[in-house]
Order: sequence, then C-alpha cells, then structure tokens
Amino acid sequence: MLGNHMNKKIVSSLFLAIAFMAFSSVVEAGEALTISDITMGKYAADNLRSLTPLADGESFAQISRNRDKILKYSFSTGEETGVIFDVSATEGGKIGTVDSYVPSPDDKRILIATNTRRIYRRSATAEFYVYEVDSHRLTPLSVNGPQQSPVWAPDSRKVAFVRDNNIFVVDILDGMRETQVTTDGKRNEVINGIPDWVNEEEFSISTSMVFTADSRHICWVRYDESKVRTYALQLFKGLSPNREEYADYPGFYDFKYPKAGCDNAVVTAWSHDLNAKSSSKIQLPLPAEGYIPRILAGIGESDVLLYTLNRHQDSLCVYSADAATLSCKQLFLETVPKYVKEEVLSLITCFPKGALLPSERDGFLQVYLIDQDYRRIKKLTNARYGVTDIYGYDEKTQKLYYQAAGRSPMEREVYVTDRKGRATMLTQRKGWNSALFSADYKYYICTWSDMSTPYQCDVFTTAGKKLRSVVDNASLNEKLSTLSSPIKEMFSFTTTEGVTLNGWMVKPADFNPSKKYPVIMFQYSGPGSQQVVNSWSFGSMGQGGLFDHYLAEQGFIVVCTDGRGTGGRGAEFEKCTYMQLGELEARDQVETAIWLGKQSYIDADRIGIWGWSYGGFCTLMSMSEGRGVFRAGVAVAPPTNWRFYDSIYTERFMRTPKENPDGYAVNPSVRADRLHGSLLICHGLADDNVHPQNTFEYSEALVQANKDFREIIYTNRNHSIYGGNTRNHLLRQIAQFFEENLKNNP
Repeated sequence: MLGNHMNKKIVSSLFLAIAFMAFSSVVEAGEALTISDITMGKYAADNLRSLTPLADGESFAQISRNRDKILKYSFSTGEETGVIFDVSATEGGKIGTVDSYVPSPDDKRILIATNTRRIYRRSATAEFYVYEVDSHRLTPLSVNGPQQSPVWAPDSRKVAFVRDNNIFVVDILDGMRETQVTTDGKRNEVINGIPDWVNEEEFSISTSMVFTADSRHICWVRYDESKVRTYALQLFKGLSPNREEYADYPGFYDFKYPKAGCDNAVVTAWSHDLNAKSSSKIQLPLPAEGYIPRILAGIGESDVLLYTLNRHQDSLCVYSADAATLSCKQLFLETVPKYVKEEVLSLITCFPKGALLPSERDGFLQVYLIDQDYRRIKKLTNARYGVTDIYGYDEKTQKLYYQAAGRSPMEREVYVTDRKGRATMLTQRKGWNSALFSADYKYYICTWSDMSTPYQCDVFTTAGKKLRSVVDNASLNEKLSTLSSPIKEMFSFTTTEGVTLNGWMVKPADFNPSKKYPVIMFQYSGPGSQQVVNSWSFGSMGQGGLFDHYLAEQGFIVVCTDGRGTGGRGAEFEKCTYMQLGELEARDQVETAIWLGKQSYIDADRIGIWGWSYGGFCTLMSMSEGRGVFRAGVAVAPPTNWRFYDSIYTERFMRTPKENPDGYAVNPSVRADRLHGSLLICHGLADDNVHPQNTFEYSEALVQANKDFREIIYTNRNHSIYGGNTRNHLLRQIAQFFEENLKNNP
C-alpha cells in the first residue's frame, strides 16, 4: 500500500527559491480537459517499454509497440540492428503477442510470456515458451498448465517455475523433460518458490527461488501458511468483465492474509540436488516468527544468499548458504533503531570481492562497501539527502553508479563514485533523473522529466557525451499545447510546531490574486512516500497532474503537502511517526489548511481534502483531528483501523497491537464522533489489499455517531478501482463532490 525538523521562518511570500512555474500565468483559453481524456489515456506520456540491456554491452532489446516482435537496437546509434523474435517467423509453436520476455544467461534462448493473467500486485501466471534464437524454434515450457515466476539456471539449459504452489524444473536439452521438485504445495496451506500475499506485497518480490551458480541445485523459500487466518472477498456477476458463474448467487475468493499481531506463514529455506533428486532443509538461523525477505544467487559455485529479518524488522542479517552442505555463514548484520526500510533489502548487492550495504546509520541512506572478509566497511557515498537507487557496481573499475537526492529532496540525479570516493553528477538538468546502464557501463539511458515536461529519454556515454534521443514525447507536447495552462508552483512553509514542510500548488490558468479560491488538498502521507516531486509523475493521479489540471479548470486551487513521515528528508523526519501512525500526519495536513487560509487568495471556509489508500486514512484522521478546517473530504480505499491491515507493513511502523495498544487506539473509527465536514467514501468490493471491512466498520461507527456521509462501493474492483468505465466514474464522483460541497454550498 500501501527526520530532521527544520526550524525556519515562512519563506518570503509563498515560494522557495526553487519554486517555479510550469507554464506562464498569461495564457490563452485552450481546449477543455475532460475526465475521460485522463482515464482513457489521451494525454498519456510515452516512456521506455520493456527495455533490456544485452550482454554485449553495445545493444538493448525492446518489445515492439504492437507486441509482435522483440527488436535489437544499438546504444550508440539508436539504429534497429536486428529482430530477435518475431511471432510470424517461428518454427514449431505459435503465439499471438509477447507480454514479456527473459533472455537466458548466454542470450541463446529467450523465455517468452503470453496470455498473462494477473494475480496480485506483482504476481501473475502466463503461458511461457522457450525460443531458440538461432533456429527460431518456439517450444512450450510446459504443456501441463500455465506457469508462474520462471527462473533460468546459469547453464541456460534449465528453467524452474511454479505451478499450483509446487516447483518444477524443465531441462531444455533433454527433450523438455519436466521434473516435479516439490509435492507438498497446496492452496492456502503450503507455497514453494513464490511468496504468499503479504511477503509479495510488502517485500516487493514475486519469486522466492534461485539456482546455484553450478546449476546443480535449486533453492527456495517454503511458506507454511496453514495457521494463517483466511479472509474472503465476496464476488458478484458485475460487468466489464461479466462473471457469469456468479449470476444468481455471489461467490467468494478466499486467501490467507495475516493481520497485525496474528500468525504469519512459517518460512524455511530448502535445497534440491537435481542430480541426486533429493531435497533438504537449509540450516538457516532464523529469529522466532522471522522473515526471509530475499533469496538470491550466491558468491560460490554452490552458494545462495539468504536474508533474514526479525518480526520487529529492526535487525537484518545476510547469510551465505551452501546448497550442498546446507550450512550457513553470516556475512553481515544491520541493526537499526525503529525499522529497516524495505528499500534497503532491494539495494543490497553482493559479489565475490565484497558487498554493497545501504544503511541509514548516518541519518540518510548511504552505500557502504564491505570487503571480501565482510569485516572492513568503507563509506562510498555522501549524498546530501540520501541514495535512492543503485544501478550497478563495476568490479573492474570499482565505480558505483546510483541515483540520489543530492540537490533537493524533491529532485533526483544520477551519480558515479570512483574508487577514491569522488562523486560525479552525470545528469545536470534539474528535475527527476533515472538511468538504465549498458552491461559494461559504457552507456546509459537517462529518463528525465519535471513538473512541466513529459519524459525525455536520451542516450549518453558515461564520459558525459549525449548520443541521441530515444523518447521525446513531441506528440504529447503538441496535444498539451491545445489545453489551457494551469500554474504549477512549489512552496514551503513552517507549521506552528516549527516543522518546515514542502508542497506544490496548481492554480487555474486565469488565476486572479484578488479573488478568493476554494482549495482541494491531495495527499498520501504514508511512511517514506513522496508526492511533492519535480517530476512528470507528480499530481494526485500522475500524468503531469492532469486530474489536478482538470480541477483547476473548474475553479479550484489544488495543493499537496508532504508531512512528517514522508520520504526524501532522512531517517529522523521519516521515522518520527513510529508507533503512532496518523497522529502527526493529520496534524500537518490541518496545519497546511490553516496556513493556506491565511493567504489572501484562499477562501479559508472552502477547503477540502482527499486521498487514496494511506491517503484515505490520513483524510479521515485529518477531518477528525479536532480543528474543523475541512468543509469536505473524499477517502478512497482507506484503512480505518490498523488491526485490519497486514502484519508486515503495519508492524514495521507500529509493532503489534499487544505491544502498542495506545498506538492502535488512534484511528478514524475511534474518532468517528469528531468527524467534521461532508464525507464521501469509495471502496472496491474485491480489494485484497485494504479490505472492504475497513470501510464497512468505519461506516457503522459513523452511523452510531450520528454522522452523515456518502458511500460508493465498486463491484468486483480491487484496490486500484479500475476496469470498464470504473475509473472514469470514480474521478467524476470526486470532482462533483467537491463542486457540490466547496462551491455550491453557502
């Protein structure tokens, strides 16, 4: 789903020196923007699509726009240099479209996915095919049903996958012989090789298995969820799509979902010897009720890396496990106050001569190099606002390539640090920069945008020379030029508690400073999140703030503030909400509304607030904070009691209800009698993430508190609330609700 308190005076007038306008405030009237334009993608930006750097260092591969080919391109020239795969030119098997692909380690074969069916946020089943690049032969990976999360063996001749919670291995050179590795997998009881719902969602993984370097062993995490309690979602016939099986009577989708303080799946690590055809449990030291959030390829021929995390998530350990002897060696241990950020797990990088360990031990996330004995630690980075991504480490040159917030918490740059610790900024444009490097770090594709400019993707050499443009979004810019141009600005202010907060504001194109405008505040506010960013992804619904643009055309000023607990400003600012989610976040949104009400062009009596998921939670908390500053609010898919949410996410920030009863007692349901302002709640009835239970129980609390409210339930829709006309309908309800309550009411 879902820091440093800087004591400064309010910045002169409204805006920081970094404040800027995306477009001139002197504009001509343009075409009217509609909600359907936004939801149907009329103004969607182009970006890199399914791009994979190839092992030669000079090339990358990409799926064609109509998904019938995988094309090869030169980094240096941008020229198409070949067709790697074409659905119309295969021998043997035939498919219609390419959904995704995974090249083998030697680039001689490709796993092609088609007919993909999504399960949860990161998981899906598909029909996979093995494509031989030289012979053009296409062969089904298995004829016994769709597969999930396939992984290549280093020898490029074997592939492991999961079906029905069991692991299978296919030997391509042995006539596609399929061997079943596990037999105990059973839905809602035991899962092998892929994570359960909560591990997938909160540790950002879709597979939990890996081959050893010698390709002899397959190692995996086993999840025994037999003691985890089940949650059931009710399903109906619905529309787009129709579920005819529920035409007369509704049905249920039940799955294991551990809530805060409840039983988690019991995890263990296993190894299977493909030659001996035997499986054994790895002797992994694991804390009681602990997690195994990662299993990765190891350093030696028969090693794998296993991460362990205790239930409090404040102690992370990385082990090297020998798949043959089943023994484990501790490589390093990171123990921190409060909790280890999930991002740290994905950024740890191990290699034969050492490892890269991201850590917040200095207050901001930095990268440390640990030598091959895993004893000596050297700090590699000194990014002012922290490292946010690691792109790679070149062992030959000992150069680290990474992304960081070096100039501002609201922006990102790409850097390289050499063996002497000297950092060089590779990207000079202010805004949001990210990179994709070639296999040999000779080239990189930089994706850049800011609040006023859609994505631009350009190829550079790491020596700093721009070679060419890959994506320029020229056609989108032409379309956008036909619209009116709202004014986009960054601002900063200091609360009455002495906390400096950053925000953005979208004003109508014909903004008149002598008028008073109603305001719609949007926020997410969850731990580590950022909404105030100088990027085309900014805005309540992304896309360069198009939905906020629409609301501005209706005469609103739209505002977003990142309060305490959000990211980009260091561990102290981010983790100050520990054990009391919602309290400080709500205060900061109320403080924002009070500050806005003091501006000459804001109508203090007509301020609304809305948010989705954690943003919905914070909307309810803010409207119940006690200072009645909000006339109206919309909460979409809100958690309303942290006892209802999953164990890993909730306990990371709150510990268990038994350990922290006072923290859990602070929630919207408890504050229902303090709700101030008109409220609209929207929820998908098939939300596997924030369950409808949250809205149903909160609605009952409002009823018993004699509070009026409106509620919209979306049949068969998940946490993202989309499908058919659903998203268009949802955004229209939000806009109309604010029209009715902030503009039409006396």
